Amino acid sequence: MKIFKKCFFFIFSIFLISNYVFAGLDEDKKINYAIEVLKDIQEIPEAGIPPNLLKNSYGIIIIPGLVKVGFYVGATYGQGILMIKNNNIWSNPCFVKMTGGSFGLQIGAQSTDIILVFKSQKSIDAITKGKITLGADAAVAAGPVGRMVGAGTDIKLQSEIFSYSRSRGLFAGIALEGSAIQIDDNANINFYKKEVSAKDILYKNIVSNPVIVNSLKNQLQKCINIK
Repeated sequence: MKIFKKCFFFIFSIFLISNYVFAGLDEDKKINYAIEVLKDIQEIPEAGIPPNLLKNSYGIIIIPGLVKVGFYVGATYGQGILMIKNNNIWSNPCFVKMTGGSFGLQIGAQSTDIILVFKSQKSIDAITKGKITLGADAAVAAGPVGRMVGAGTDIKLQSEIFSYSRSRGLFAGIALEGSAIQIDDNANINFYKKEVSAKDILYKNIVSNPVIVNSLKNQLQKCINIK
């Protein structure tokens, strides 16, 4: 019983800290962090997400600094952005959050950058309606790396979503089964200065386009155009 109490208080404390840290970041800073993650894709194409995969994707989620902690019971928490591509034009960012948990021998804490590449509209529609759990509601697989890898790999894996983590500038596929993704309504309100739905942001393009969003879109396009 004592060990479970220690687990609970350890993870609860870390979540309070991570929530406090993220609450101190405004949405512009979250987008800036996402841009930095994308720059690494462009600068290290041999160890990054295949450009063809991004080119043929429907959408992408970037979660900089996902916090993962463990003391026999593991937990993750992070906030980031979701964007979709329609007629080769990227949408404005919709803010999302990711949570998850696991059991087993695991002690420690770490922070990593997460990228999810979506093959089709199906899973993103599910997120806009509430939330999805990776692996249960949508098939997710650790993604291939390197610019020579074609998007055809996705067919072999039969996955709806490719998942990546970034450490020290290098990207690698990561298993994220059991993690839940949902819309961060408060962050969207803070950024767009009004109550707005995820569908309004992603599909209807009725919200204003802050200057920083152009930088985000341009950086994402550079990642796709790597030769």
